[in-house]
Amino acid sequence: MLHLDDIASHDELFDWTGRLRSQVIEPLGHGETAHYTPYDWRARRFGPPRALPPAPVILVEGVGAGRRALRPHLALLLWMELPPEEAWARGRSRDGEEQRDFWAGWMRAERRHFADDPSRPFADLLVRQCEKGYEVLPGPRGDVGPDQPPHAR
Repeated sequence: MLHLDDIASHDELFDWTGRLRSQVIEPLGHGETAHYTPYDWRARRFGPPRALPPAPVILVEGVGAGRRALRPHLALLLWMELPPEEAWARGRSRDGEEQRDFWAGWMRAERRHFADDPSRPFADLLVRQCEKGYEVLPGPRGDVGPDQPPHAR
């Protein structure tokens, strides 16, 4: 599993696609072990390289995983259906007062990101948290209507 929190940084909340390609996608695409430098959000710097060996499935988790530039490299796009306010509250709770200013900037940056490059319309599956566990539903991408032939997905 790769957490995009390890790829992004304070200075590049969403401008990390090139680093992800060079450190992760390209080596894995050649069947080689990827080596990426995870970001330390408290120290505000990248740490020592971490290995990510090739595998039949690698889950890339995080906001921005479904961006336009990455979709050609994805086998499936899952969208976690969660109101932004709830997701942001979870993040603020996790990170504490120390990261309060960060979260104010993050919320603005996330809104801009999805306005410019939405992911949900391209999701193969929607995942919703239930009282007990999760529910997985077909995503918008799975809806093929009469004006949208299967190969156009």
